[in-house]
Amino acid sequence: MKSITILGAGVAGLATARALALEGWRVTVFEQAEALTDVGAGVQIGPNGARVLRALDLDADAASMRGKAVELRDRHGAQVLRMDLQGRDWHLFHRADLINLLARGALEAGVTLRLGEVGVPDGLTIGADGLHSRSRVALNGEVPATFTGHVAWRAVIPDEAGEPVSEVHMGPGRHLVSYPLRGGAFRNIVAVEERRDWVEESWTARDDSDALQRAFAGFGPRVRGWLEKVERPWLWGLFLHPVARRWHGDGLILAGDAAHPTLPFMAQGANMALEDAWILSRCLIAGDRGEQYQALRQERCRRIVQTAAGNAQIYHLGGAAAILAHAAMRVGGRLAPAAPMRRFDWIYGYDAVQASRSIQTGT
Repeated sequence: MKSITILGAGVAGLATARALALEGWRVTVFEQAEALTDVGAGVQIGPNGARVLRALDLDADAASMRGKAVELRDRHGAQVLRMDLQGRDWHLFHRADLINLLARGALEAGVTLRLGEVGVPDGLTIGADGLHSRSRVALNGEVPATFTGHVAWRAVIPDEAGEPVSEVHMGPGRHLVSYPLRGGAFRNIVAVEERRDWVEESWTARDDSDALQRAFAGFGPRVRGWLEKVERPWLWGLFLHPVARRWHGDGLILAGDAAHPTLPFMAQGANMALEDAWILSRCLIAGDRGEQYQALRQERCRRIVQTAAGNAQIYHLGGAAAILAHAAMRVGGRLAPAAPMRRFDWIYGYDAVQASRSIQTGT
């Protein structure tokens, strides 16, 4: 029986663990947190990520809401563009529910999960240890991140059941993304504002609700009503990290955010992690120790990271530029309603299961 150690019980680590355990591997996952909890955030799993969940025989529908549409709105709440998701395998998860789905799947497949332990590379090891990955540093050295000029508030608020639509409310220098969670009992909020300076890259800093409400005081009543329910939002600075140059070496292989941290503006972080998990598991089963895996994943991930980095500019237009851009989107949406989503078919149409069939054995 082949054995492997995985550092990190996030999306990439747990999905890879189940994929390998289902093939008879002995898998041990180390997670430094004492419990698999989450501070509270939503995550969107698009068709590319959902294909991996299906391949892992995990029931996404049991733990999420099916997304119906993505709507872009101006700061007053008027609809600019609606992109229909009907027929697409699109899921709105509370992140904790996605982690629980993957963790249960891993344990049922025979994975050993060791909480409250950092773990160290031992034999063949997968470094799925997240944004501040020690594994990435071990392979690539310290590579400084660049502050993007954006900060983001996160919150989950109680809500009444509503349409499962992801809304993007756009305004000068800021935007807000929101969608329902857990059958509509809660609502996820991510609010982004441009700033000149920021010091800490942290997921655990808090801020006053008043600061968030002031930042979006010029938005419509729907947004202001949501923000009035926020008590103490999480606040973090958004930093751009280069995709890792080296993904493997000396028995260590990177996966998920450890290899390719991304900004949240394409909602692809968890989806890329799921893609990694499937491709990496198939490569390992075929005898690859990282070369094919990096070749199959690196350029795609780099392109997604670059696309996400550019999206905020579209959301943050003001004045005449916003008027012209929004008018063009409205006209385009009426004339060719399917075209906006087709622009990203290269993302959502990707099938990791199909791509894995090109992996050569015995490398």
